[in-house]
Amino acid sequence: MNEKERKQREDQETTLEESFQNLDAIVKRLESGELTLEESFQNYQKGMTILKECSRKIDLVEKKVLQMDEEGELHEF
Repeated sequence: MNEKERKQREDQETTLEESFQNLDAIVKRLESGELTLEESFQNYQKGMTILKECSRKIDLVEKKVLQMDEEGELHEF
């Protein structure tokens, strides 16, 4: 399994809560001031990737939310 496939599998298995915990850990590392510039940049990139994945997952959830029409019937949008 190559790196891209491994990452996709990890993303699919990670819940939103786990992703938020990972983001929190990254922020703490960045705020610690103990990382090199390169490590900071790598952590920033990883955080942005996680953030994009969270956004994608939230969009999927929103699409599953039911919407009520004028007649009071529920429909997925």
